[in-house]
Amino acid sequence: MRLVSWNVNGLRACVKKGFLDFFWDVDADVFCVQETKLQAGQIQLDLPGYEQHWSYAEKKGYSGTAVFTKQRPLSVSQGIGHEQHDNEGRTLTLEFDDFYLVNVYTPNSQRDLARLEYRMTWEDDFQAYLKQLEASKPVVVCGDLNVAHQEIDLKNPDTNHKSAGFTDEERGKISELLTDGFVDSFRYFYPDRTDIYTWWAYFSKARERNVGWRIDYFLVSERLTPKLVDAVIHDQVLGSDHCPVELQLQVDA
Repeated sequence: MRLVSWNVNGLRACVKKGFLDFFWDVDADVFCVQETKLQAGQIQLDLPGYEQHWSYAEKKGYSGTAVFTKQRPLSVSQGIGHEQHDNEGRTLTLEFDDFYLVNVYTPNSQRDLARLEYRMTWEDDFQAYLKQLEASKPVVVCGDLNVAHQEIDLKNPDTNHKSAGFTDEERGKISELLTDGFVDSFRYFYPDRTDIYTWWAYFSKARERNVGWRIDYFLVSERLTPKLVDAVIHDQVLGSDHCPVELQLQVDA
């Protein structure tokens, strides 16, 4: 089973930059997107063979997630059960026979860490939600988690310890998750690989110089590690300031 995740930073814009070419080329069983920046009815995608599931933010042109799946899920839900979080369209959960899939766009702590306190509340509530799901079956979490976990996961760690996405607080939260039953699928296969990123700033020719951050992930319950086949970062795919990431699982599609 091939699963793909991509923060498209505006789906309408990304469609004009080759989104559908990659979508059809990769032939994913499940394709998750974040930061769609859409409201209902603002785009019509013709994706024969795929069900489409959407979660929209109340605020126009902001956040939003979607999942396109060949396999009909057993159930689909939006949000994580907390009103303070669930108006931004940040999560979609699809239940399949072998696992829950949670597509997430984690809140950014913003410049000057203006939203860091809220981010910490989100992290605690989101992790509790994942553990609640995991009590009944394994979980796959994918999306833009807005954090580079280790120094190996960004080009310039020394100058970014107080930057959103690399604070001790944010890194500590993903560490908690990874010591509480979850596995970073990319590092499972490539624990020491360097200079591999999923996001590059638009300024200073960051992508051309590969000055980036790895902030897009597939995390899986430890119980699923025997079923892991590979994890791929499609860093040559353009169309967004993020690139797609992929997980291959040995389960029925």
